[in-house]
Amino acid sequence: WAITSIAAAMVFAVLLVLDLRLKALSGFGTADLQTFSTAPDYRYVFRHWPAAYAVRAGFNLGLDYLLMPLYAAAFFYSGILAREAFAPRPGQVRRILTTLAAVPLAGALLDACENALQFSMMLWGATDAMAGLAAMLSHAKWAALAVGVVLLVGAVMGQVAERQKRAVKTGP
Repeated sequence: WAITSIAAAMVFAVLLVLDLRLKALSGFGTADLQTFSTAPDYRYVFRHWPAAYAVRAGFNLGLDYLLMPLYAAAFFYSGILAREAFAPRPGQVRRILTTLAAVPLAGALLDACENALQFSMMLWGATDAMAGLAAMLSHAKWAALAVGVVLLVGAVMGQVAERQKRAVKTGP
């Protein structure tokens, strides 16, 4: 859990720096694409990305594919840890937490589809249907990632509580 969480944070940091650099150079980063829902929005940005910037954008979208399995695994493991900490016995809460652990996995798949649509619009032109679908996928992805962040917080809280229990048992 810790390894995937740290690796995801590191890749996210690199991606953030690269995207901020692209935005500083051109006025738009690949993260901005997630806010668009129409073809003219995409076309406007793509016109501001000459070949060198488009290559940077394509690299960012590709690097995001490395981030996806890392954050999916980190959030999934967070869900399992939160489940074990807060619902160690069979019951409805345990089933809910088990189901919620799978939500970030779906979010990563949605993210992959979103990036594929954005990249294809960058290469072959944007349509309103593709832009609308990318926006819908982006919204669903962000909802799944929000669940993942809550699970991560729950996992950290569970780990802290477990350490405190062990410290009390062993004494000073």
